[in-house]
Amino acid sequence: MKKEKFDWHEFFSANLGKVMANQMACAEHVVKDRNWGLDLQRGVISFGEDEFTAQFLGGESNSAETWLWGWENINNFPDKILTFARKIKAIGEELDAEPLTTAEIELDDDFNGHTLSIVSVAVSKEKVCYYRGPHDGGAIFVVFSDVPEEVFAPVDAPAFAQITMQSIQSFDVDHKIFIEGFLKQNGTKYEWQGDSVIAKFESGGDLAIDFEKADDGKIFRIAGIKNV
Repeated sequence: MKKEKFDWHEFFSANLGKVMANQMACAEHVVKDRNWGLDLQRGVISFGEDEFTAQFLGGESNSAETWLWGWENINNFPDKILTFARKIKAIGEELDAEPLTTAEIELDDDFNGHTLSIVSVAVSKEKVCYYRGPHDGGAIFVVFSDVPEEVFAPVDAPAFAQITMQSIQSFDVDHKIFIEGFLKQNGTKYEWQGDSVIAKFESGGDLAIDFEKADDGKIFRIAGIKNV
């Protein structure tokens, strides 16, 4: 049987919501607008006085305008901080996902440190967050673990609506795939009623997510979100 080709846009759309929810919770409960520090020899990232186990994922270069995966290891970093990046490459080879197996990638709206980190976190299925650390020549991206479990908790209806609007304004996604993927990973029951998704949150409060249709009759974008 021929393996189905990996659809980057579809996968990104389906997983963006949950990763964004985790990242926002991590910013609130872990980062807290504190100064950050990174010790790659020890494999730790710090926020204030708190330290977390870190892995080097990759970096953006301002001069070359490219992303370089950490597994390429041009800086001869210790193997222990490249385990995650190498895992992502191995998964990419299994999925035939070219962006995960191409050492250097030109930066654009679709492929950059944020989008590549989001997909990496999603395909890994690990409870990790990522962080972008800017420096004079660009930015370094790491993933880190040992964060509080509450970072990965389901979000309520107001947070879901906020994350949804922020995500679709910031990234190119399939709105229908985004909503269904986010709801499923959030553990939220939902049903279609015509051109709307009715989502029922355990914490109380239901949302109606209304969609618009294209000329061919296919649902293609969110028209509005409201409480019901």
